[in-house]
Amino acid sequence: MQTQELTNLLKNRAINPTAMRLLVLDKLMQSNVALSLADLEFEMDQADRITIYRTLKKFEENKLIHSIEDGTGSIKYAICESNCKCTPEYTHAHFHCTSCNQTFCLRKIHLPEITLPRNFKVDQTSFTLKGICDQCNA
Repeated sequence: MQTQELTNLLKNRAINPTAMRLLVLDKLMQSNVALSLADLEFEMDQADRITIYRTLKKFEENKLIHSIEDGTGSIKYAICESNCKCTPEYTHAHFHCTSCNQTFCLRKIHLPEITLPRNFKVDQTSFTLKGICDQCNA
């Protein structure tokens, strides 16, 4: 993706486009799987771990990415769709491959609407399917 396109994506989410933010966004945009902080740190070996973490948190706060707890003990991050509401009520499913350890967004599978008991408040939802992905199953 071109730098101007990445800059526009950041600006559309009210994020100041710094060099590090552009690099992290580019890595996330190039990936077809969710990436962990460790994945990004490995791919960007010259970057500071804390700076990458702060960048991810800024992206998440501004609903450019969402986090995924796939049961591996490592939070993964993936780009949100342009119309994403990023609310617990509007969550799509994820698939974690137990063979290659990759996590994929299943954007067409949404959680059903859930009615909670009175005075209950949802802060986070997670719906992760586990099994073997198409590449490992081939």
